[in-house]
Amino acid sequence: MDKLRNFLALTDLGRDGLESVLEDAMACKVSRGTGRGSKDLDGQTWALLFHKSSTRTRVSFEVGIHELGGHAMILDQGRMQTGRGESVEDTAKVLSRYIHGIIIRTYEHGFLESFAESGSIPVVNALSDALHPCQVLSDLLTLGERFGRPGNLLGALKGKKVAFYGDCSCNMAHSWILGAALSGIELTLCGPEEYGPKPFIQDYLDRAGLGGTWHFTSDPLLACQKADAIYTDVWVSMGSEAEEAARLKAFRPYQVNERIMAGTKDGIFLHCLPAHVGEEVSEAVFKSPASVVFDQAENRLHAQKAILSILGKSH
Repeated sequence: MDKLRNFLALTDLGRDGLESVLEDAMACKVSRGTGRGSKDLDGQTWALLFHKSSTRTRVSFEVGIHELGGHAMILDQGRMQTGRGESVEDTAKVLSRYIHGIIIRTYEHGFLESFAESGSIPVVNALSDALHPCQVLSDLLTLGERFGRPGNLLGALKGKKVAFYGDCSCNMAHSWILGAALSGIELTLCGPEEYGPKPFIQDYLDRAGLGGTWHFTSDPLLACQKADAIYTDVWVSMGSEAEEAARLKAFRPYQVNERIMAGTKDGIFLHCLPAHVGEEVSEAVFKSPASVVFDQAENRLHAQKAILSILGKSH
């Protein structure tokens, strides 16, 4: 892997980088609480700038920075000059003189790209409307734990089938397209035709020289056949509240329920949380032994620590 400067998309890692990060993340998980963990952010200050609310992302990054020996600084968008018209370019240049890295959770993906281009510090995408790479990295770690073992986390995923249900035009679906292409997972996206993947995601695949093994269907019973894992996300994401009624109606046939899980190959259930139980997933599935949603949530911490360690070593 070439030197990682920013983590804006999974394709920034490449396949070799992804394999290394997953193994590092598992090492972080195994060593946590033993006193043997790395301190790759020792003496560093990392800022968290969130334009969107968060629970898992904020807590996992704050804890991760602390455990790596660094200091986490929360930036309040409402009290920054960007809220009064200062450009992202000028903000990036100023903050680069103060801090060692920044984690941004925002709406427009272009905000992240502009910050990374104008600043001289590492930028981590903690979520944008286009992509959510930290979550899918954690998901791949969760699947690697289930189907592989340390030393073969990524290799064990090749040929596995994941079916994603619901809004296939969302950041999670797009990130899963990249994650599947890098890992060799067979990905099926399932939802209404009008909510299929957006064309821009092909540009990421092309730039990375990836073909990808994914396809789209609107048949929920077809998508789950022989799947190793079923994935879904909320139907109404932040910023889509005005479309709530239309979305709830359109996605109702794509709820992950017992009928969907019955079509899998003893499949597990994944969700990036928070979940609207009773909408995108039935209560029975969410609370079933097949559900690994809290393993996913925990693995955010370990996967993100692995990314931060790599970026922190550049200082």
